[in-house]
Amino acid sequence: MSSFEHLHLEIPKSDKQRIVIIGGGFGGIQLVKTLQKSNFQIVLLDRHNYHTFQPLLYQVATAGLEPDSIAGALRQLFARHKDFYFRMARVTGIDSERKVIKTLVGELEYDLLVIANGSKTNYFGDKEMYNRTFPMKQIPQALDLRSHMLQNFEQTVLSKEDEEKDRLTNFVIVGGGPTGVEVAGALGELKKHVLPNDYPDIDFDIMKLHLVDAGPRLLAGMSEKSSAKAELYLKDFDVDVRLNTRLVSYDGRDVVLTDGTVIPAKTVIWAAGVTGNIMDGLPKESIGGGRIIVNEFNEVKGLQDVFALGDIAGMYTAQTPKGHPMVAPVAIQQATNLGKNLMRAQKGKPLKPFVYKDKGSMATIGRNRAVVDLPKFHFGGLFAWMVWMFIHLMSIVGFRNRLVILANWVWNYLTYDRGTRLIIRTFVRNKDYKPGDTL
Repeated sequence: MSSFEHLHLEIPKSDKQRIVIIGGGFGGIQLVKTLQKSNFQIVLLDRHNYHTFQPLLYQVATAGLEPDSIAGALRQLFARHKDFYFRMARVTGIDSERKVIKTLVGELEYDLLVIANGSKTNYFGDKEMYNRTFPMKQIPQALDLRSHMLQNFEQTVLSKEDEEKDRLTNFVIVGGGPTGVEVAGALGELKKHVLPNDYPDIDFDIMKLHLVDAGPRLLAGMSEKSSAKAELYLKDFDVDVRLNTRLVSYDGRDVVLTDGTVIPAKTVIWAAGVTGNIMDGLPKESIGGGRIIVNEFNEVKGLQDVFALGDIAGMYTAQTPKGHPMVAPVAIQQATNLGKNLMRAQKGKPLKPFVYKDKGSMATIGRNRAVVDLPKFHFGGLFAWMVWMFIHLMSIVGFRNRLVILANWVWNYLTYDRGTRLIIRTFVRNKDYKPGDTL
């Protein structure tokens, strides 16, 4: 008998249309908020019972924040919403003909379906990287990296072999986008200001940070000015930035790059990109470019009453031939527009096409160092860093979380200290380790 056979997804029947939303990310929770006063029954499914503020995952991984400060319980977020139901379940596929969602704990009928399950780490088909590197998409992955990093330093103190010490203290970050740059900056701060106090027995000159990117510059989605500044800031932390370079192989001990360089390292962080988290049951004509193809109303190609938004949705137009950027503002804006369209449709009103309003992008590279691109301005340094902190703080779900994060940031700034360097959950990698990127 399966351990799931006694479970079910029963939702009370209603005269209202049932909207099933898959995914409690930025798009999913924004859609629920938009539909708060609508005449729908809303069911939200997610394999976790919390929403993760992914832009700050790297701070959890590098001991700057605790995981509960960047997570919000989905039931608490919508406790006051009427006719709203949350179920923690892993979705395995859809049956569009029967209008049914399939999960590990049973099936659920829908009238309208919104797929907002986001993206997963893109390993470009390399299973070895999947098994041997650290992705940065989920809180458990960030905690794995934190434990692994601290365990390595504890082992370094005990090791007598110089070559092994190099492997334990070398870090290779693959991918020069915002995640890769921010992780490299955070590790640079740890090396410079924090770890030497914790481990006086280690000469931290042996700790090398390598950032590898296949492109000609960092932060490819931002301006060249911001890219150049980010590279300068990283070099202040002695980060070895290698552009136009790819990782050829990694066996868990040595990294081999396309330029022939071999880096002894037991820690490789994979931030080389993401791809749509596509589930089973979608017709082939609905999928393109690693995403679900949607029109300007976020309707899935070839299906009725099925929508997709955020990272998973590919809205390919003359203006966006590669689709919109896979970032939170796109998901939030699409969710707001879709929610309003669903309510318009109920009232027989015409739908409004989605138009993305790019309000800018930003990345931080340690204290007092950040880069910000606005539609007409580009700036960096202390002011950019303060703007980055304010925007991220205001975007966090929950007033308590904002207070906790602000307190942590103030403490870190005043003391150069991070109070979460505890190995609570020991990380042990084995051949069966799976980072768990699929929904």
